[in-house]
Amino acid sequence: MALSEQRAREFAALFAALVDNVGTALLGKAHVIRLALTSLFAEGHLLLEDAPGTGKTALARAIAASVSAPHNRIQFTPDMLPSDITGVTIFDQSKNEWEFHHGPIFASIVLADEINRASPKTQSALLEVMEEAQVTVDGRTYLTPRPFMVVATQNPVEQAGTYRLPEAQLDRFLMKTTVGYPPHDQFVEVLAGAATPDRSRMLRPVIDANSVTMWAREVADVYTDRAVTDYIANLAEATRDSEHTRLGISIRGAIGMVRSARVWAAAQGRAYVLPDDVKALVEPVWAHRLVLDPDAQFAGVTAAKVLADAVNRVTPPTRGAA
Repeated sequence: MALSEQRAREFAALFAALVDNVGTALLGKAHVIRLALTSLFAEGHLLLEDAPGTGKTALARAIAASVSAPHNRIQFTPDMLPSDITGVTIFDQSKNEWEFHHGPIFASIVLADEINRASPKTQSALLEVMEEAQVTVDGRTYLTPRPFMVVATQNPVEQAGTYRLPEAQLDRFLMKTTVGYPPHDQFVEVLAGAATPDRSRMLRPVIDANSVTMWAREVADVYTDRAVTDYIANLAEATRDSEHTRLGISIRGAIGMVRSARVWAAAQGRAYVLPDDVKALVEPVWAHRLVLDPDAQFAGVTAAKVLADAVNRVTPPTRGAA
């Protein structure tokens, strides 16, 4: 059943309240917060890549604090093992049976801090759980709580002791974005409150886990005209046909765009998706999924430029068609 206009307005009010709450801990970053919350309600995962000290961890903590649900923080290190994330089966002598001890991945919101510091073997432990919200250990499958969202951070500046995330891992993140530095006025306000640097600890929940799951199910039914899905498909195919790419947007990436655009539309009080919603999300949803041709990279071509070219080449449907 399609989302009604009334329910869309109710969701928009809730979304705005969440943005304001998280914004108390991350000043001057409303757009980044909206992207992060869109990932949450689209039941996707978020990758934050930025320099140290810009508020990546603070954003993840603020989201967790705004949702009354279990949350864990995993500090990734080079010596970490897959079982340190997923959990391990241990023999209980008192019961004379094997017992599974859940790892920190079993939470609704998981902060994977400095994810690129773990070895590829450990990173691969996240592939199943990020795609299917379940973990398989010793032939048995264990489901994660709902909602389930991984907010991962990585520092692109320092390369020593890090391992680049493979394409299969990147493709499992619904969005990738940066936090960046705050505007001057907000920067001064942050400095004035330096006595309490982590404002996320002062936040109170705005919504509970069951409500997040309920709204995620409802906004997934935002009306998306066939002309809009055709537009998304054309954009994805344009990235595959680009002379600058070795690998364009996958089917998973195109589906992720539809899910994200529906949440983005509902967050603005609309019960239908517009082409402008897709344009607004092209870079955060798709840029990290592109694999550029080495010659193009050497010439200075970026994923953002490839996407901008695709948007310029593909004609969007008119508002009447959408």
